[in-house]
Amino acid sequence: MNHEQESTGLQPTATKKVLSYIGLAAKAGKLASGEFTTEKAVKEGKAMLVIVAEDASNNTKKMFTNMCTYYKVPIYFFGEKTNLGHAIGKEFRASLVLLDKGLADAVEKQLNTINLDDGMDTDTKSNLGGSKYGENESI
Repeated sequence: MNHEQESTGLQPTATKKVLSYIGLAAKAGKLASGEFTTEKAVKEGKAMLVIVAEDASNNTKKMFTNMCTYYKVPIYFFGEKTNLGHAIGKEFRASLVLLDKGLADAVEKQLNTINLDDGMDTDTKSNLGGSKYGENESI
């Protein structure tokens, strides 16, 4: 198994696509990153999709899960802080928000393909990321 497959998990193609879309959104100016700006975008109604790193603190995950559920914004737990940061040209980011509906739909479609039922139990699927609106019960 090469390094690319090791670092991206079970679905390397879909994972690479998600990170590519995130990078594209950053270059287009349709992405905000960091806890404060992500929270601000959600509360102002500009957020189309929130992504929180799987290795973010439990407090961060809980805060964004509660906020996104209240404001009815899709939230996914995906990747690691360093992977998300590198996708947008930064060092690391625990949270980011997509501000464009088309890009958000494309990313959400790829995140859902990562989470397809491949015979995995729900505990395994929730650890891959892609859980929506706090479906991940371990928080």
